[in-house]
Amino acid sequence: MKTLVIEKQAVKNNLSVIKQRAGGAVIYGVLTGDAGGAGLVEMAKLLRDEGIGRFAVSEPEEAAALRKAGLVEEEILMLRSTTSREELERLVDLNVVCTIGSVDTALALNALAESRSTVVEAHIQVDVGLGFGGFLVEEPDKILSVFKNMPNVAISGIYTQIHSARTDGRDAALQMDAFQKLLKAIHEAGFETGVVHAAGSFALMHYDFARLGAVRAGSVVLGRCRRTKGDGLQRVGYGEAALEEVRWLPQGHTVGTETMVTLKKPTRVAVLPVGYQNGFGVTRIREEGLLAFFRRWRAARRITVRINGQKARVIGRIGAVETIVNVTDLKCSSGDVAAFDIDPLYARGLKREYR
Repeated sequence: MKTLVIEKQAVKNNLSVIKQRAGGAVIYGVLTGDAGGAGLVEMAKLLRDEGIGRFAVSEPEEAAALRKAGLVEEEILMLRSTTSREELERLVDLNVVCTIGSVDTALALNALAESRSTVVEAHIQVDVGLGFGGFLVEEPDKILSVFKNMPNVAISGIYTQIHSARTDGRDAALQMDAFQKLLKAIHEAGFETGVVHAAGSFALMHYDFARLGAVRAGSVVLGRCRRTKGDGLQRVGYGEAALEEVRWLPQGHTVGTETMVTLKKPTRVAVLPVGYQNGFGVTRIREEGLLAFFRRWRAARRITVRINGQKARVIGRIGAVETIVNVTDLKCSSGDVAAFDIDPLYARGLKREYR
């Protein structure tokens, strides 16, 4: 049995860090991508048990699964706008807070609400530079037209995504300044914005100025966001699999895939029945160039697993569905369970288990 283990205590630890960083801001638990691979419903229930009552999704199916699982009183925010009548119908039926990112999406949502003789709740999405969606921050008039001309839409919030590749926050601060000017224009026109949120996981952990009225916690819940030393987070998610074979290989034997490794001495090896197709050793690659290549090479040489509480190093490249581990100095045999780090987002073919 190959298992993806989600440690509940580690999630609770990360939530305590998130709550401390958030201060008095409302926390949205972001559950997109099957909660980062940790399981949509399971993670939502764990977050609810820890006092989180607002969630964010990106698909109507995610909202439907949460409602079906009994999360009927909690607020669910749809984190993308849509003009699809079918999607909007479903979101309204599920009592989801919609997102308006353009005049077209506002018109579509208002028309649907008018046809039902109701008022639909929505947040306005603002683009400060990512380009994925939302009103441009330099276009307050279009946003004001939503407040003025969409009587069947109740705006209960407005949000953006502060982003930066820098930890010093200089470019992020410029984005926040532009967003604040937009908020001021809306207030000066006599309208209320409702809950205001700009910080996702990275901004929450790095920029105090980005917290505002609410924050969105996604990858930070699993400790899988861009980290800083001493941030208090714990990495959530590890795999377990039984060793399928343990044997001795002679000096000079080659092991691994692609770039082969030649053994310099007789070596006792174990075959672990997981590989990169299962997500083992797979990480987000953000950097390019020679330095990034060196960092990935160094990280690959440091990949280890734990067998009976003992650390064992991976030999050579991780294979598609199998990996070779050096167990020369370890007490182990076939069938013993090995534990290994794996990002839940990339885990495949592993049964998920909360512990």
